[in-house]
Amino acid sequence: MTETAVASSKAEVHHSHRDVAGGWLRPSVFGAMDGLVSNVALISGVAAAAGTHVHVVLITGLAGLLAGSFSMAVGEWTSVNSQTELVRAEIDKERRELHHRPEAEQAELAALYVSRGVSRDLATQVARQLSRNPESLWRIHVREELGVDPDALPSPYVAAASSLLSFAFGAFLPLLPYVAGAHHLWMSLVLAAVALSGLGAAVAHFTERPLWLGALRQLALGAAAAAITYGVGSAFGVGLS
Repeated sequence: MTETAVASSKAEVHHSHRDVAGGWLRPSVFGAMDGLVSNVALISGVAAAAGTHVHVVLITGLAGLLAGSFSMAVGEWTSVNSQTELVRAEIDKERRELHHRPEAEQAELAALYVSRGVSRDLATQVARQLSRNPESLWRIHVREELGVDPDALPSPYVAAASSLLSFAFGAFLPLLPYVAGAHHLWMSLVLAAVALSGLGAAVAHFTERPLWLGALRQLALGAAAAAITYGVGSAFGVGLS
């Protein structure tokens, strides 16, 4: 193998990227965080108002888990599906333009490369050569003009399922002590604090940010939400027993 071939081979495998457009990461992370924060805040407020009525806290928390899970799933499905439909409509428009005005689209593609620093002559040659394959041409135009990969559009079903399951998981964590027979809010707060810190650190690790920063940020947000609802619950109830 020649040195050029070896260098080319090394250049192709020197690093890889994770899936950042699969449609599962954002709803999963957001769902788990939202489920945990919203339900620990809800439980805190109800516990502050209901006092020793543990069954009220438990039923309210379960209702919050179910309602929030399905709401998140429907919202994610609607959001991702609407975005995907919009992209597909723009793809259809681009394919029609390529069919009816191929010269204009070729000039447009060349202009895009010129705007990115390629000489006009070379950009024109590249656009002309790429235009020889109609099936790959519309994909190139979509990537260059819309900034999306038409072969890797997020799935609304994956987003909905990820959101539903992750929200339910996050919302169940602060309920776990009550399900196990606990009668005091502090156990749920401790478990929620540990979970928030762990989730924050996990996200920070995945995005290559400092672990302590991710953990502290999520812990602070969750604590603020729980403190506010606890204060409101105390104002309207008998306080925590």
